[in-house]
Amino acid sequence: MSDISFQEKFIEQAKAIVLENISNEQFGVSELAYLMNMSRSNLLRKIKRQTKLSASQFIRQVRLEKGMELLKQTELTASEISYQVGFGNNSYFTKCFREHYGFSPGEARKRTSEEGIQKKEDVTTSFFKQYRLQIIIGISLVLLVCAFFIFNKAITPSKIENDDIKKSIAVLPFKNMSSDSTNLYFVNGLMESSLNNLQKIEDLRVISRTSVEKYRNENKTISEIAEELNVSYLVEGSGQRIGDQVLLNIQLIQASNDTPIWAEQYNYEVVDVFSLQNAVAKKIAEAIKAKVTPSELELIDKKPTDNVVAYDFYLKGQEFLQTETKEGLEEAIPLFEKAIEHDPEFALAYSKIALAYFYLDLYQAEKQYTDIINNNADKALLYDSKSDLSLIAKALYYINNQEYRYAVPHLEKALEYNPNSASVVNMLGDLYSRVIPNTAKYLKYALKGIELDIAANDSIGKSFIYLNLSNAFIQTGFTDEALKFINLSLDSNSKNAYAPYLKIFIQYAEHRNMDKITNSLVKEWEKDTTRLDIMQEVGKLYYFQKKYDSAYRYYNKYITIKEKNGLNLYPQENLKIGIVFEKMGLNKKAADLYSAYSQYCENDESIYKPASLASKYVHEGKFDLAIENLQKFATKNNFQYWILLFTDKDPLMDQLKNHPEYKSTIKKIENRFWENHNQLKQSLKDSKLI
Repeated sequence: MSDISFQEKFIEQAKAIVLENISNEQFGVSELAYLMNMSRSNLLRKIKRQTKLSASQFIRQVRLEKGMELLKQTELTASEISYQVGFGNNSYFTKCFREHYGFSPGEARKRTSEEGIQKKEDVTTSFFKQYRLQIIIGISLVLLVCAFFIFNKAITPSKIENDDIKKSIAVLPFKNMSSDSTNLYFVNGLMESSLNNLQKIEDLRVISRTSVEKYRNENKTISEIAEELNVSYLVEGSGQRIGDQVLLNIQLIQASNDTPIWAEQYNYEVVDVFSLQNAVAKKIAEAIKAKVTPSELELIDKKPTDNVVAYDFYLKGQEFLQTETKEGLEEAIPLFEKAIEHDPEFALAYSKIALAYFYLDLYQAEKQYTDIINNNADKALLYDSKSDLSLIAKALYYINNQEYRYAVPHLEKALEYNPNSASVVNMLGDLYSRVIPNTAKYLKYALKGIELDIAANDSIGKSFIYLNLSNAFIQTGFTDEALKFINLSLDSNSKNAYAPYLKIFIQYAEHRNMDKITNSLVKEWEKDTTRLDIMQEVGKLYYFQKKYDSAYRYYNKYITIKEKNGLNLYPQENLKIGIVFEKMGLNKKAADLYSAYSQYCENDESIYKPASLASKYVHEGKFDLAIENLQKFATKNNFQYWILLFTDKDPLMDQLKNHPEYKSTIKKIENRFWENHNQLKQSLKDSKLI
C-alpha cells in the first residue's frame, strides 16, 4: 500500500510541476527531470512504468486536461486556452485535443452539461492521414510564405472525379471463409498482396487500401461502391486456409452492369502462395486490357521471401500494424523481427519495422527511434533496392531527422515502382507545399492524391483535402479551379476554419479590390480574435494601403502574443512589421525586427531568397543590389501567384519604381510565372490529371 502511495505521490508531484510551467511551450522532458532532481532516463522509466505513457505524452496529457478544465470553467476561446496551456499553435492544440477526447474543443464546450465524458483511447494515428491534415492545418503558413513584399481551362469537380476511369479498379476486403477466425490475417494478406501487385501497374488507377477498408462490413451494392470510389472495376474475393492448403475464390466485376467478367477458383499449397498472388494480378490486368511493362512484370513476379514461415510471421505483424494503434505497433515489431530470424534478408520485414518505429516516434518532441529507423531502412534497401517500401522506409528516416530534401528522391523513386501509392503521393504533396516549396509539384501531387484517396475520408477529411487542392490551384494561378474546390471544401464542412480565409484571397485574385479583401478579412478575424494568422494578415493589408495606424493595431497585438509565447511565426513578415513600428516612432523595436528579418534572409534556402533579399536591399537604399536580386528571382521556377498579386502593393517597392530596370525586371517575373503556368497546364493534361 505504501508503494502505491509513493507512486501516486510521484505522479502528483510531476503533474504539479508541469502545471506550474503550463504556459511555457518549451517546457519538456529535460526541464521536468531537472526540477524533479532526477536523471532524464530515470524519469522516463518511472513515468512509463506508472502511467504507460512516455514522458512527453504525460506532459501533453496534463496540458490537455488543463485545457479541458479551462473550457469548462472559463469563457476563454479555444485559441486563448491553447496558448495558456503551452501549445502555442491553436491548430495543433485542436488536433491533440480531438485525439485525446474524441471531439474538438468547441464540441467540448457544448458538452459541459453532460456527465461522463469518455476519454478516447490514446492512439498513434496513421502517419498518412496525419500528413494530409498537416498539409492543410498549415495552410496559412503556405499561403503567406512569400507575400513578403509587394501578382484556361476550367476544371469542374466532375471532371476531376469522373474523367478517364476506364482502367480504374478497387480491390475490396477479402472474406475469410475459414472456420478458424485466426486465419483472417492470412486472408487479409492475400488481399493486401493482390492490391500491392496491381498498384505497380502504371496503366491502372488503383484505389488505396484505406479507401476500400470501410466496405469490409458494409452491405452496399457493387454499383453503389463503384460510384463512391469512382472506379470501373471491383475485385471481390474469399479465401480460406486449411492446413497447408490455400483456397481462393476471386472475381473481377464490371461496375457499369454489375457483371463478373472474370472469375476463378484457386487451390494452392501455402508454399506456392506467391505464385497465387502473382497469377491473380496478371489475370486481372489481362482482363482489363491494362498495359504491363516488362519492368512492372518483373516487380510483380518478385518473391518477397522464399521462407513461408517468415512470411507467415510477416502477415501476422502486418495485421497488427494496420490497427494504427500504439499497442498494435508494439505487437507488430516482434513479429516482424521473428520473420527476419527465419529470413535475415527479408526486405519487407525490415521496412515495416522502420515504419512501425516511425509511427511510434511521430508525436514525440524528442525522437527516440531515429537510429533504429535508419538501420532497418538501410537493410531493407540492401536486400531490395527496387521495393517502394524500402525507399519509403529510408524517406521516413530523413523526415524523422528533418532532412526533408534527402527524403524527396527516395519518395519519387518509390513512386516509380508503385505509381498508385497514395501514401507517397500525400507525403510528396506535403513536402512540396511546406518545406521544399514548388507550386507545380504541389498541385501535381494534390491532384493525384485526390484521385487515389478521396473516398477514404469522411466529410471533414474531404473538406481539408479539397481545401488543400484549392490552395494548390490558386498558388499556380488557376483561379477558377481554386474557387470551385474551396466551395467544395465548405460544402463538405461549413465549419472548416481555414476555408473562408483562403476563399477571401482567391476572390481577391478575381476582383483585385484591396478595400474588399481587407473588410472581408477583418470580419473573418472577428469570429476568432486570437487567430494570429489572420491578425498579421490584416495588419499587412493595411500596410499595403499605407494605413500605418491601423496596421500597427493588428501588428502590435500579433507581436505581443507571439513574444509572450516564444513563437517564431512568419519570420518573412518582420521587415514590413518593422517598417510599421518605425512609422509609429518605435525605433528600437523596429531595429530588432529588421535584424530578425536579416537573419531570416541569411538562413533562407528556398527559391524565394533573392526576392527576400531584394526587399532587404530596397529598405537599406541599395537599389542596384535589389534589382540584381529581383533579376535572380526572375530565373526561378514555380513560385506562388501571390508574388504577382502583391508585388506592386508594397510601399517599399515605391522607392524602386524609378529604377530604369524595375519595370522590365517585374515583367520578366510575370512572364516566368505564366510560362510555368502554361507548361504545368500542358503537363497535367498529358498526365490526364486535368
